[in-house]
Amino acid sequence: MAPPVVILVSPQLAQNIGMVSRAMANFGLTELRLVAPKNGWPIKGVREAASGAVAALDGASIYATLPEAIADLHYVLATTARERGQMKRVMAPDEAMGEVAARTGHPNRQRVGILFGRERVGLHNEEVSLADAIVTFPVSPDFPSLNLAQAVLLLGYEWRRAAGLGRLPFTGEMLAPPATREAMLSLFSSLEAALEAAGFYPPEKREIIARNMRDMLHRMAMTEQDVRTLRGALRALTRKHGNPPQT
Repeated sequence: MAPPVVILVSPQLAQNIGMVSRAMANFGLTELRLVAPKNGWPIKGVREAASGAVAALDGASIYATLPEAIADLHYVLATTARERGQMKRVMAPDEAMGEVAARTGHPNRQRVGILFGRERVGLHNEEVSLADAIVTFPVSPDFPSLNLAQAVLLLGYEWRRAAGLGRLPFTGEMLAPPATREAMLSLFSSLEAALEAAGFYPPEKREIIARNMRDMLHRMAMTEQDVRTLRGALRALTRKHGNPPQT
C-alpha cells in the first residue's frame, strides 16, 4: 500500500518545510512535492529544521505549477480550514485517510496526493477546485489555523491507522513471568516473620491480619521479579534493625 504524496503549494519558510519532512518520517510518508517554493530550492536551514528526517527532502520533486504536480495522480485531496463554497465532498482526517487506504491498496493501487497550502493564506479556490474532495479538521472555531507540519502530522497519523500500521511501538506488558505459588508462599513466610519480630501483630489479630496481607499481595498479581525485589527489601530492613535475616 503506497502512502499518499504530500504536496506543498508555494511554501515559504525553511522551518515549515523541514518540520513537514519530520512529520512525514514519523508516520511513513515518503514522497514530497513542492509547487513553486517562494524562496527557491534548496533553501537554507531546511535540513536543520527536519532534525535528521531528511529523506523526504532529499527526494523532493519541484514543480512550477500545481497541474504539473498532480498530473500522474488518480485522486487528490485538498486541506483547508475554511468553507470554500464548492460542491465537493468534505471529510474529516479519519474518513479521508480511510478513503486513501482503500484507493491505494490492492487491487486498486491508485496514486493519491494531498494538497497543503501556503503558510499565511492556504490554498486558493482555483487550487481547491483541482481536488476531488476536501479534508478539514475538527478544530476549535476560536483558532482553526494549523501550521503545515501540524496538518501533515494529523493526516499522517490517520493514514497510518487506516493502513493497518497503527501498532504501538511497545505495550507495557509484563516481561517477567508471574510468580509461582512457591515464591509467593516463601514471601509470605519472610514478611510475616519480619513483622512478628518487629512486634507488628496484635496477638489476638495475627491470623486475620496475615490473611488480609496475603490477599492484598495476591491482588497485585506479582511477577517473579516483584517477589525478588520485595524479598531483597525485607532482607535489607531486617539486617538494619538487627532482626534475623529472612531466607
